[in-house]
Amino acid sequence: MVEFLKRAMDWVLEKEAEAAKKCAINPEDIEKQIELVKSKRDELRKKFEEEDAEFEHILSRLALIKSNANQCKE
Repeated sequence: MVEFLKRAMDWVLEKEAEAAKKCAINPEDIEKQIELVKSKRDELRKKFEEEDAEFEHILSRLALIKSNANQCKE
């Protein structure tokens, strides 16, 4: 499914590039698209950073638990 969406997006972008070369597209519309994509990218980055921080927290706790468990072997 992801590959299909990538190909569809590439096709759409190719058609928009062709339209731009023929002066058949408004640069302001493209600017709106750019801002929309940047906004979505920023949202995804923020979500990733939050989830990554949670994984880091879990890994730190697990490392401490492992350390405590290893002391039992001694």
